[in-house]
Amino acid sequence: MTGLIVPPGQGRKLITPAQEVTFKATQAQGSSISIFEVVVPPGFDVGAHVHHESQEFFYVLEGELDLMCFEPTERTKDTWHHWRSASGERVIKAAEGGCMFVPPGTPHAFRNATDKPVKMLFQSYPSPDHEHYFEEIAEIWARGTTVDPAAVEEMRKRYDVEELTPLRYQPPTTPTPAPAAPAVPAAPAPGTAAAAGAAAGGEGEK
Repeated sequence: MTGLIVPPGQGRKLITPAQEVTFKATQAQGSSISIFEVVVPPGFDVGAHVHHESQEFFYVLEGELDLMCFEPTERTKDTWHHWRSASGERVIKAAEGGCMFVPPGTPHAFRNATDKPVKMLFQSYPSPDHEHYFEEIAEIWARGTTVDPAAVEEMRKRYDVEELTPLRYQPPTTPTPAPAAPAVPAAPAPGTAAAAGAAAGGEGEK
């Protein structure tokens, strides 16, 4: 097999608590574009960032993502969720079939603000930059569900990623169910042996 045809669900996988990436087309196959299938878990926010040379394309396959791709009137450092462009562009919710093309120099971001995983097709040019990026960030995430933001920012610089707001992963918390109330024994039905025994016991107490 040449590896140029990849069956559903196949391909090299990198799986951590914060990402599941399947490599679909790589430089090793002769592709100038790296193509991935990515599962974005609930609570994942890639953070706003800029590539000065790279181009990217995102296509939502399943679920819904918040997408942003414009120069805001102000690049606030805490979050991009409220950003707005001079022409009035805002963050949008992209369902299945929604997509985002990112030219070089354009601030952009995505996050999964829902309670379900989202699957997307992701393309990055040129290869193999993002292939190596995913490999290195997978090693960082494999150490736990929390990471050193400064270490991530420094690592990203090596892959043409200028970080504008931090990458975050905050999985939604599952509410603890309230303890069940103690069961109350049902009264015996009239005419049964249990009812007769209860009545006899009551007469003996008089």
